[in-house]
Amino acid sequence: MARKAKPTTVNQTVAVEQAPWLPYCQHLEEWPQNWMGLPEDLLPGQQIVEYFKPFLIHLSHQPLSRRTIRKHGNNLWVLGGEIIRDLHETPALRKMPIERLVFDLLSEGGPLPYHCDSEEELRSFESTCRKFRRFLQQQPR
Repeated sequence: MARKAKPTTVNQTVAVEQAPWLPYCQHLEEWPQNWMGLPEDLLPGQQIVEYFKPFLIHLSHQPLSRRTIRKHGNNLWVLGGEIIRDLHETPALRKMPIERLVFDLLSEGGPLPYHCDSEEELRSFESTCRKFRRFLQQQPR
């Protein structure tokens, strides 16, 4: 005899309002662990994710398709990994605030992604970097 699923008591609407990026970047909170090469990468990774969240919220309120927002989310994941890679290659960058490090990197056009399989992926990544930089420039300081 099949059992009926118990109705949920969690208000799904409230959860999405608290984390509007959830449908697009479900594993966002796991990104720092995925980027981590060394234990000291965890804190900057968490700071990067927190710095990305306002942009993801902004994207979720734009008239963009789910696929487009998901693509921007995937590109942000790549950007975060490249930032962590930069911290490995240039340890002095660890002393710089994450906000400044990310903004400076985006002001230079963004990093060249280490694993980029096609021209289309590169254009998509660069588009996200430009959109993120414009978003940051419009924010009050």
